[in-house]
Amino acid sequence: MKLDRLERSKHVSGRVLVFLEDGTLLKVTEQELLDFGLRAGDELDEETLERLKSSASGSDAKARAAELIGRRAMSRRDLERKLTEKGASQTEARYAAEWLEAIGALDDGEYAALLVRHCAEKGYGPARYRDELYKHGVPRELWEDAMASAPDPETLVAAYLQDRFRKGPPDERERRRAADALARRGFGWSDVRTGLSAWAELPDDS
Repeated sequence: MKLDRLERSKHVSGRVLVFLEDGTLLKVTEQELLDFGLRAGDELDEETLERLKSSASGSDAKARAAELIGRRAMSRRDLERKLTEKGASQTEARYAAEWLEAIGALDDGEYAALLVRHCAEKGYGPARYRDELYKHGVPRELWEDAMASAPDPETLVAAYLQDRFRKGPPDERERRRAADALARRGFGWSDVRTGLSAWAELPDDS
C-alpha cells in the first residue's frame, strides 16, 4: 500500500495524519512517524501496514482518553465504556486507561472522593453516595475511604432542616414531609430523627 501524503494535524498537537492511496486516513503520533520511518511515497507491505494501523488505533484511543478525562473527572469503568462507544476495542480502551493511571491522570480513589464530596455539597446522604459510586463502577474497596471524607450526616441533616424550616417551627405534617424528603436524599432514619428532635421529635414508630 502506498503512503500518499503526510500532514500535521491543525487541531491536535503532536498528531500526524497519514493518507493512504486507497483513501484510508490514519492518525499517528510524531513518535510513530519516526519509529516507522514514514515518508510520502513509501510503499508499505501488508505486515508493516497492519502494525501501523494497530499502533495508530492504540494512539488514537489514548488521545481520546486524555481528551475525555481532561473535560471532566470520571471513573475508569466510565472512561473505558465511553472509549468503546467511540469505536475503540475493549483492549485499546483498557490499555488507554492503564496508561492514564500510570501517569497519574486517572485515579478511581480520587474520583470516588470527589463524587462523594459533590453529593454532600448538594445536600445528599450516605445512601446516595453508595448509589452514585455503584452507578459509576467505582470498585467497592474504595467506597469506605471515599465516604469517610464526607461531612457528618447529622450536620447535613441539620443544615437541610434549618433551611426548610426557616419561616418558623414546623407542625407535625411538615416534620413528616421533611423526614420523607431526607430519606429520599439518602439519609438514614437515625440521623433524620436526631435532626428532627430539635424541632420536636417524631415518634419511634413513624
